[in-house]
Amino acid sequence: MGSAGVGWLAAIIIGGIAGWLAEQFMKTNNGLVLNVVLGIVGAIVANALLGFFGVALTGWIGYLIAGFIGACILIALARVIKR
Repeated sequence: MGSAGVGWLAAIIIGGIAGWLAEQFMKTNNGLVLNVVLGIVGAIVANALLGFFGVALTGWIGYLIAGFIGACILIALARVIKR
């Protein structure tokens, strides 16, 4: 999160928004805490994957985009594992 240029409080808020957006996009029914966790962990996962390809997302908007992408990936993985 330090590389994204946002603090911990901002990471929690942005992670919650990213998780909620992913929840709406993927049509799931998660709680608030799980949305925040999905957004934060998703941003870490997405930043790692994008960094592998040489793409760096920084700042609030970049963290939101990375969180959304990563949360969608995590939701899709959870669906595959549940089956």
